[in-house]
Amino acid sequence: MHFQCVHQSIDTSSSTGKLTLAILGAVAEFENDIRRERQRAGIQKAKANGVYKGRRAGIDAKRVRELAVRGMSVGAIASELGCHRQSIYRLTRDVDSGDEHSQ
Repeated sequence: MHFQCVHQSIDTSSSTGKLTLAILGAVAEFENDIRRERQRAGIQKAKANGVYKGRRAGIDAKRVRELAVRGMSVGAIASELGCHRQSIYRLTRDVDSGDEHSQ
């Protein structure tokens, strides 16, 4: 099976086309590796500065429980806490199943 580019003169049925495609692939892989290295370096620098700590907890599980005990609906709790209803459903499901943690 051969690859032939319509817009450029790359045809893998010839040796030159195979070489060109291999070079383009190697350059793309090289650029991807450089980007990944820069990303890792940035994360390490941020961690060293105490800035990179992962995602912050957005919802307080205790507060959700308090509001639910008061009889508030899921929609009302979500509105009160400024989040989506699905987040409240997910959190209450986790609390009910014993996998209690703040999100």
